[in-house]
Amino acid sequence: MSPTSELEHRLALDENPYGPLPSVRAALRGARMAANRYPEYLPRRLPGVIAERLGVPPDQVVVGAGATGVITYILREFVAPGDGVVMATPTFDGFPLLTETIGGRAVQIPLTADGHQDLDAMVDAVDTRTPVVVLCSPHNPTGTCIAKAEIEEFLDRIDPSVTVVLDEAYIDFVAVADRVDTAALLARYPNLVVTRTFSKAHGLAAPRVGYAIGAVPMIARIRRWQLPFGVTALAETGVLACYDAETELAVRTAAITRECGRLTEGLRALGFAVPTSAANFVYLGRCRAAEIDRLRTAFARDRIAVKHYGTGIRITVGDTAATDAVLAASR
Repeated sequence: MSPTSELEHRLALDENPYGPLPSVRAALRGARMAANRYPEYLPRRLPGVIAERLGVPPDQVVVGAGATGVITYILREFVAPGDGVVMATPTFDGFPLLTETIGGRAVQIPLTADGHQDLDAMVDAVDTRTPVVVLCSPHNPTGTCIAKAEIEEFLDRIDPSVTVVLDEAYIDFVAVADRVDTAALLARYPNLVVTRTFSKAHGLAAPRVGYAIGAVPMIARIRRWQLPFGVTALAETGVLACYDAETELAVRTAAITRECGRLTEGLRALGFAVPTSAANFVYLGRCRAAEIDRLRTAFARDRIAVKHYGTGIRITVGDTAATDAVLAASR
């Protein structure tokens, strides 16, 4: 692949192609003027703002440097060296990487043929050395979702001593009517913790801000790992501005969702197996090795960066020009 500076379309990291909204950009520019000042030693204002928006008490929210930062806190608290963390494969790269970084074992369960997490196999993989199980909805990299009844059945089958992480990094792309009632799940399952980020739909990947929601005892344990000055004032400003611009954000998210549909249908018309995605990316699954190699060459030739896996390719939804370029290269 050509150097990043020479790329025509950056479609490998699920970034928002449009960046922050204009009002959010203005707020971030203003915040830079106070770059000589430290943020809060340990964040209290930002969890309070997020909690108020979610309708939960502040002590049920913990923030970090992106969802990755919060996930790191969770794994450090609950996983001892040699412990296994059950997760799907492929999945968000951070889960196996961070698990291994702290001395744990990534117990990776292959997806089903249609790109869903194999919940039965994941339950069966839990043993006495399993402190954490990871679910993603929408799933990265396929974009498939777990239905409410499936999540509840899964949680009913998991020992309450096992922490279940539900990664909802792409929840803002899911139609409101299709979203799971997270608050109801958390009230019923105290071993559940939900992680989210402002990096995707909100376009705040650079400021690094994410959060987790859970029962008070769960969040208290996770918060013990919070780094001093670990969440910047720029991140706090960005979140406040995003909340003030939610109507504009919904319009932009809808535009990305429409483009996702156009990309999906275009790839299906070319004969690719593409699961219906509820996120800002699509997944070319069940590709033969020769087909993956052909696409790798075509995308590199046309300066399109995508994410490659052993069994498929994840393509971030960009603007109209990016979709046209992907479909042309895929032919």
